Amino acid sequence: MPGAIYAEGLVKTFGDVRALDGVDLDVPEGTVLGMLGPNGAGKTTAVRVLTTLLQPDRGKAVVAGIDVLAHPDKVRRSIGLSGQFAAVDEYLTGRENLIMVGQLYQMSGRDAKRRAAELLERFHLGDAADRTAKTYSGGMRRRLDLAAALVVSPPVMFMDEPTTGLDPRNRQGLWDVIQELVAGGTTLLLTTQYLEEADRLAHDICVVDHGKVIARGTSDQLKARTGGERVEVVVHAPEHLTVADEVLRGFGKGEGTVEPHTRKLTIPVTGGAKLLAEVIRELDLRGVEIDDIGLRRPTLDDVFISLTGHAAETADGDGNGAGAADAGPGDGGSVGKQKKRGKAGAAADTPDADVTTDKEGVK
Repeated sequence: MPGAIYAEGLVKTFGDVRALDGVDLDVPEGTVLGMLGPNGAGKTTAVRVLTTLLQPDRGKAVVAGIDVLAHPDKVRRSIGLSGQFAAVDEYLTGRENLIMVGQLYQMSGRDAKRRAAELLERFHLGDAADRTAKTYSGGMRRRLDLAAALVVSPPVMFMDEPTTGLDPRNRQGLWDVIQELVAGGTTLLLTTQYLEEADRLAHDICVVDHGKVIARGTSDQLKARTGGERVEVVVHAPEHLTVADEVLRGFGKGEGTVEPHTRKLTIPVTGGAKLLAEVIRELDLRGVEIDDIGLRRPTLDDVFISLTGHAAETADGDGNGAGAADAGPGDGGSVGKQKKRGKAGAAADTPDADVTTDKEGVK
């Protein structure tokens, strides 16, 4: 049987741009699927199709056992959604926002107030609970939006880059909330640019690029696919980067990376500790002073680079500058109307955007 989230052959185009190009997904009940991909890869478009905010041109989608195209209203009653942008009423207080969402889900007034108080404390908003949301900082508004998505615990949740703009403490807090939800049986589709987040939370990971799923597996399976170990070197002075790069390429078994701002070089190798000793000797012979050197296993960042040809954008870079294929032209108005109905209508806050293409695909 299909999982709690199932998609087959999803296609969505915006003009000449193919934002989704035959996406297949199958997320078992009570698990987390982490969806990774460059800006404009189609992640948010997929989420919006699965949450009924967009209709696909072709394909099939079933969420919580309900056909998304045939019964969108039933799907909305069975899911929670936190979009890329905070969708809160700025003229209500934080407490009033959460109570309103609870009442939209037909909770009693007492239960809605109790749940609002719990979430305000959980997301460190207790001191600002009775201030209007328009006085909140960007991070506070984001936390309030996430709290609103969790007023009830629907069987299926969609979180589109939920920790964008959060500081490390609040990001960790949200990870704890997600793990509790999943332990209670919730199924979650999570899009993220924080590779550590996917590594920490996801049972399964799919990598999307140019509207297609190009790889899928557990974190360990994807890392094994990348293969080998990495030598990682931090040189003492920027002027040593070029020589150090030449040395590492002599030992490497693939393409390396150079990060000038951190003076760090990384390259895949085989040979373990013995090879590391040889690298150190050669760097010393070439007069390269190093601050740090070591061997490590592949990370999801290495997987991302090997699959897509470049590193993942930071989540901050994917925030207000979301790719147009992920935003979808002409959808801002309809989404805005749904937002007024609150989270019960699976609202998202996504601005209008133009669709353009470049050599890296949909942007």
